[in-house]
Amino acid sequence: MLSALDARTPGLAAATPGRILAVTGATIISEVGGAAGPLYGTAFRRASKALGKAAEVDLPALSAALDAALAGVQQLGAAREGDKTMVDALAAATRVLRNAIAAGAAQHEALSMLAEAASAAAIATIPMQALKGRASYLGPRSVGHKDPGAASAALILGALRDAARTLETPRLRTVR
Repeated sequence: MLSALDARTPGLAAATPGRILAVTGATIISEVGGAAGPLYGTAFRRASKALGKAAEVDLPALSAALDAALAGVQQLGAAREGDKTMVDALAAATRVLRNAIAAGAAQHEALSMLAEAASAAAIATIPMQALKGRASYLGPRSVGHKDPGAASAALILGALRDAARTLETPRLRTVR
């Protein structure tokens, strides 16, 4: 996937966050099969549109981007929270982020809460029966398994948290 991104836009590292998400979404749509490609591609592209051409992303802008991503996934997949899909993790995470922002949480705290909410929501899909997506074909046999879409959404949001931590951590310099 990373090599596909590099091939599409060699200068992507210098692009705005919105542009990076747009290219990522287009790449996912063209490179990832099954339902995940269109769903995640749509999520990234909708987040891109929400960010526009802004050079930096603050928590309210991130919240708006994630809300747009969730809306795109729900529109394309016709899933709602409780259907045992990636929507469960995305909805829980976006809700927690909005609440953290309203409470005045610091960025690192808000992003940790976002990632934890997504992870908890993914785990909460284990006892559910899938109502949408490929797992819904399993009916009652889907009970007892974590939804892969919810799990992957939690991983992506955890990576977002980790990347933000890396960016706000001062780099150590070797003094000679």
